[in-house]
Amino acid sequence: MTTFQEDATTLLEELVAVRRELHQAVEVGLDLPATRLIILRELADLGLEITTGDGISSVVAVLRGDLPGPTVLLRADMDGLPVTEATGLPFAATSGAMHACGHDLHMAGLLGAVRLLVARRDRLAGTVVFMFQPGEEGQAGARVMLEAGLLDVAGERPVAAYALHVDPSTRRGDLVTREGAMMASANALRVTVRGTGGHAAFPHLAVDPVPVAAHLILAVQTFAARRLPATDQAVISITRLGSDSEASNVLASAVSLEANIRTLSKATLTTVREQLPELLRAISDAHGCTLESTFIESYPVTVNDPAETRFVLGALDALVGPDRVVRQEAPSMASEDFAYVLDEVPGTLVFVGAAPEGGSPALHSERAVFDDSVLGLQATVLAELAWQRLQLR
Repeated sequence: MTTFQEDATTLLEELVAVRRELHQAVEVGLDLPATRLIILRELADLGLEITTGDGISSVVAVLRGDLPGPTVLLRADMDGLPVTEATGLPFAATSGAMHACGHDLHMAGLLGAVRLLVARRDRLAGTVVFMFQPGEEGQAGARVMLEAGLLDVAGERPVAAYALHVDPSTRRGDLVTREGAMMASANALRVTVRGTGGHAAFPHLAVDPVPVAAHLILAVQTFAARRLPATDQAVISITRLGSDSEASNVLASAVSLEANIRTLSKATLTTVREQLPELLRAISDAHGCTLESTFIESYPVTVNDPAETRFVLGALDALVGPDRVVRQEAPSMASEDFAYVLDEVPGTLVFVGAAPEGGSPALHSERAVFDDSVLGLQATVLAELAWQRLQLR
């Protein structure tokens, strides 16, 4: 009887080809018609129950094993980024969008896992749900799919959920994860501070919001350093700044700012959400300005279930050896909308090292390059986790 690893080796050339096709067909957001067509083509004639999204380009495929058992969910995201590719690769995208976060590898790796598990349907003890999700890059595609009934598509809710994410700056073939918080939440605070505007020659006759905005920016940095515990910090960055003045001799009447907020716990997020606008409003009031603020909620903290992650770590140690399995010391301050799934189903997100020879810039760079020889490993890991987890009942 062959192993998943052995069978994945025979699939590698095919997986690389479909990954590169997906790389060139890259699309952005929730509507990915060309990408979905490729996924549906690859899933055809495999005896799967396939559901497509209504209004979004999601694809859900259900594989029912011939033996009774629970349900496990495996996920891949599908969308690219609005980045013009500058890798110089022969299969580089030319549309002004790019798979700079490796979602093309995620799809191809999951397609490989589908084939590995379908080939063992007669011995599969349970059901596997394959989740192909658009809109990860800021559109909360996972939340949209959950609201549409993703977890009930197989007739019973999954007992566990797993996803892989490639990383071009981690050693090729390394598998990285940790128990608890794996990635940060991502939220934003939009602020408008209003003065009166006026002539630049007579600032004493106006209420100029520009220097007030400077005080607000400094207060944001002080807030993170002095209002939050050192053991549960946040990263708060001012990412947008602009005024309504279009002339050099006109004082602005309003300045707008936006802060990106990354936290690792709900308690810290609550502190930021409640106290930061109060502080900024008090500073504005002290300078004779008014302040309007809007909190924009986005992705929650990605939390790996401790018990599931201990199972995953044991399975990975046995699969590739402990020297290739890294227990990540601290969470990443990036975010992931697989967090929505992990809020509902215990599971684990694992990073896969995909560093090419010579290295690569980080994720989201227009020059990010991934070694797609890891696709066999991705397929093997996903299939192995599903297979072993179903045996646990």
